[in-house]
This record gives sequence, structure tokens and C-alpha cells, in this order.
Amino acid sequence: MRFVAAIWKLLVGIKDALVLLLMLLFFGALYAALSSRPAPITDGVLALDLKGVLVEQPSEVDALAALAGMGGAAKEHRLSTLVAMLREAKDDDRVKAVALDLDGFLGGGQASLNSLGQALDEVRKSGKTVAAFATGYTNDGYQLAAHASEIWLPELGAVAVAGPGGDNLYYKGLLDKLGVSVNTYRVGEFKSAVEPFTRSDMSPEARANAQALADALLETWKDGIRRARPAAAPGLDQMLGDPVAALAGGNDLSRAALRLKLVDRIGERQAFYARLAELGGEDSDSAGGFSRITLAAYQRGLEEGSGPIGVVTVAGEIVDGQAGPGLAGGETIARAIEKGLAVGNLKALVVRIDSPGGSVLASERIRQAVLAARKQGLPVVASMGDVAASGGYWVATAANTIIAEPATITGSIGVFGILPSFQGTLDKLGLAADGIRTTPLSGEPDVLNGPSPAANALIQAGVEQVYAKFLAIAAASRKKTPAEIDRIAQGRVWDGGTARQLGLVDSFGDLDEAIAKAGELAKLGEDERGITLLEESPDGWEGFLAGLAEDDEQDQAPTDAFATLGPAPQALVARALDDVRRIVSGPTIQVRCLDCPPSVTVSRTRTELGWRDWLMALLS
Repeated sequence: MRFVAAIWKLLVGIKDALVLLLMLLFFGALYAALSSRPAPITDGVLALDLKGVLVEQPSEVDALAALAGMGGAAKEHRLSTLVAMLREAKDDDRVKAVALDLDGFLGGGQASLNSLGQALDEVRKSGKTVAAFATGYTNDGYQLAAHASEIWLPELGAVAVAGPGGDNLYYKGLLDKLGVSVNTYRVGEFKSAVEPFTRSDMSPEARANAQALADALLETWKDGIRRARPAAAPGLDQMLGDPVAALAGGNDLSRAALRLKLVDRIGERQAFYARLAELGGEDSDSAGGFSRITLAAYQRGLEEGSGPIGVVTVAGEIVDGQAGPGLAGGETIARAIEKGLAVGNLKALVVRIDSPGGSVLASERIRQAVLAARKQGLPVVASMGDVAASGGYWVATAANTIIAEPATITGSIGVFGILPSFQGTLDKLGLAADGIRTTPLSGEPDVLNGPSPAANALIQAGVEQVYAKFLAIAAASRKKTPAEIDRIAQGRVWDGGTARQLGLVDSFGDLDEAIAKAGELAKLGEDERGITLLEESPDGWEGFLAGLAEDDEQDQAPTDAFATLGPAPQALVARALDDVRRIVSGPTIQVRCLDCPPSVTVSRTRTELGWRDWLMALLS
């Protein structure tokens, strides 16, 4: 017993020591956060080290994970912040040049990259050099680099652009082996979101729609490169058409890129740093030896506006209830709009949408909040980013004017529902399920023996009801009949250029054009068009913790060019897990786009639900 008591005392002592250590770390970090002051910015090169992804709205910081150094997700850079920084930098005498470091850049949507590229163009037009460096340039990285004055590539680097395209996972064979039946309900010939669970390949309708969308996005991408870098156009066409022939019989990828005028200089990172020192001055204490202005330091100098144009962001999958940044919580966004309206100083509203859709009820909750702004006399402009499809388009219908970009993915006006059942799995396991019923809907939907015909009919009726509502609100917004909308709906996904021709959007433009249009509709002068962001800003403590999670400046991405060329395996696994989540969380009626960029979210777990609960979940 004495030995056990000694061990227990030892464990208690270790526990107390760990608690004390954590408290010291916590209060030390708190003191540092409260007492720290940013160093003044001196002349130098604004370093855009874009390791991570470009997004419309970064996800919420996990404070505990950041404090523990366990925040494994990719860093997210907010598009509007980067654009604002570049527009500030072009007229800032302290900024002598801009360095675009794309090693570790994981990409972004085509429309977002175009907006950031236009901001880089403004810097170049002001007479300042924009220099880009990457070990491997793919579609997204090269779209940005094309806007640089100088594109650098190391000797063992490569430019490997391929255009949009790729494979989706199809689960029917696996589900059949497991005995899982996937009961699907949909309206729309092209609503292909259910196909991965019911087929082993793409249907002809889905293939035709996806091919048309990809071809249109490729042409838009090529047009943007040609405008930004005309000399690269012939080489780019050769690289896309026959990449092997583009090597001209050699095996030197970097020299081939230089010969095709896709890059300007072959040089290692140290040579790139030496060039930045020429442009912005030397600093032996800074990483790379050049005078560096970091993103974090420069961002702290930007002032947040409080103007008469409210801007609310609908980014990520649209979900019910409250949700943090990076997910479009219907209640969160609606309350942000209502809070902005209650203050009474707004004259116009811009709804910035970058979402593939999601929950029907959450989409409608946001739409009703936007309609409330219109009822108060505020003009509303919907600004579409990379994606504004399905539920994203549902929200956009509440606006007076819809503005998109040619590379925006939109449309997908269709509805689907998925419900798994496990009668085949029970057979394989030698199990059976049986019981009693008092009404045709008792115990339904039955996920053990499969839903009854009555349950199937009810769910399909719910899907058709939502589709009819979707057609009605889109028709009213676009001043068309539901039948006219139905002919271009049926779940089809459109690029922004085609959507404008079809009348689904009104004009082309980015967020700035949308703000200008809102100011025009509100009859505000050009100097009166300040904005107010209608969202919760992270407090100083949360921002400090986010800073703790950032990568060190000197930490570089892997230098193998081919490590950056393909999709990250963890992203593919995450997509598969997200698909599985969608199967097991049914039934739910969704207005969501399959051909749009995926977002992995934490699902709500439904347990012990009766028929009424299932019906409410189905309608939400």
C-alpha cells in the first residue's frame, strides 16, 4: 500500500506541475498579447508569402489548437484583405516592390485569383516591380504569377499547367459490397450530386454539363493569362496542347519554360532574395537578407471602415443555425444583417457569396433577412465570388442586381435528398429487423428495412415542393416565368459568362464593382461609399493566438517541384470522408452543387429521431 500511495503522490505532483506550467504559459502569452506593440514599418519589399489557400472568409481559429501548436489546417488568406493591402501599397512610398512567394501556395478559386491579379496589375502600373518565385507553378499559381513583372524559377523547377478537370469518387460498388442502399430523391435532370452514391461513373448528362463548364473555365483562364502576359500566350498554348512536345526533345523543364517565355529568370531562391535586396534594400537581420515588410505587419496598418454600405459574406457550405467564419450559418448571417439594419446608418447592402449551397431552410433564412433590407428601402447587390450555386444562388435572388465574374460557378438550380438504408447489411451479418406499425408512417423512414412507399412519396414531394419554390423565387428575381427558369435549371451548373447570357446574372464585376453599384443605386457620391463589414471581428486575444499558429518566415515549402503539381492526398481523403458524412446524415433536402469546390464541415449527429423529427430534419 505504501508503494501505491507513493505512486499516487507522484502522479498528483506531476499533474500539479503540468497545471502550473500551463497557467504560466497562459498568463505569459496573455501578458505578451496585451503589452506587445507592432514595430514601425520601414522601407522595403512587401512579402506576399502565400503559403496556404486563398479564401473569401478564413475559418475560425481554434484557440486551444493554436496555443498548443496543433493547428494542422492550411493557413487561409482573405482575398479582400490582400487586395486592400496591395492597393494601399501601390501608393505607399515605404513599399519599394512586392514579392510573391508561391512555394506552398495551395490555390484558390479562379475568380478570386483574377481579382488578386488585377490588384497586382495596379501595383505594376504604379511603377513598382512585382517579382514572383515558385519551385513549381500549377494552374492557380501561374494565374497569379502571370501578373508579375518578373517570374523566377529554380533550375530544378517546372511549370506544369493542365487546365481544370479530374476525377470524382463513386461509391456504388463499395456500398453494394457493404449492403448499404442509398435512396435518392431529386428534381433536375442534371442534379448529379446523388450520382456518386448510385453509379460507378458519370451519367451522360452530368458529363456533358461538367465538360462544358470545364471548357468555359479553361478559356476564361487562358484569356486572363494572355492579357496579363501576352508573350507567354504561344508557349502556353503549346504547353496545354502537347506538353511533351513543348520540351522540344529535351528533359530540362525549367529551360523549356524559359524558352516558351512562361518565366523570365532561372535562379535559385538566394538569387531571388538578392534581387529583392536590390529592389528594397538589404537587411542582414531579416530572413533572406532583404528589407522585408511582412503581411501581418502591413495588415495591422489597415483601418477598418464604418461606411454606409454594409457588406455581409456568405462563404462556405450553408448550414442551419449558428456557425463561425468559413461556414455560412443561416442564423449567424441573418442576425448580422438584422443587427446592421437596426443601427440605422446603412444606405445599401452588398451580399458577397462564395458558397456551393447547402441547407434549404438556412438559405431561406438568409434570403428573408436580405429581403428585410430591401423592405427598408436599401438597394441590395449580390456579388458572386468563385462559387454562388444552388443555395448560394437561392440567396442571390433576393438582390436588386446580381454581379458575377466570367469564372464564377453558378446556377445549379435543382434539389436532391439522400437517405441510406441497411437491409442488405443486415442480411450479410445474419441480422433481421421487424416490428409493428400503427400508421403508414410509423417508424419511418425505416433505415433498417428501407423506407416504405409512403415515406418515399412524402420525401419526393418535399423535394419537388422545394424545387417549385426555387423556380418561383428565381423567376421573380430574373423577371421570367418559372417555365423559362426550368428550361435553364434542372440542376445545370454554368460559368459566369454563360449565366449572364442566360439572364441569371446582370453584369460582370468583382466586389469593388458591386460596392460601386450599390453606392450608385443608393445615390451616394464616390467619396461617400465607405463600407461596414457585417460580421464578428476576431478579438485581440484570438488574433494573437492565430499569430502563434503561423509558420515561421524562414520555414519553406518542400523544394521538389512535382510535390506541388497534384492534389494533396489529404484533400482527397477529406472529400471522401465528407461524402460518407453526407450519406449517413440523411435524410436531408439539399440545394447544393456537386461540381463546385467542396468544403469539409463538422456534421451534427442525429440520434433517436422519430418520424416528426426526421420530417423536420428533411425540411431543413
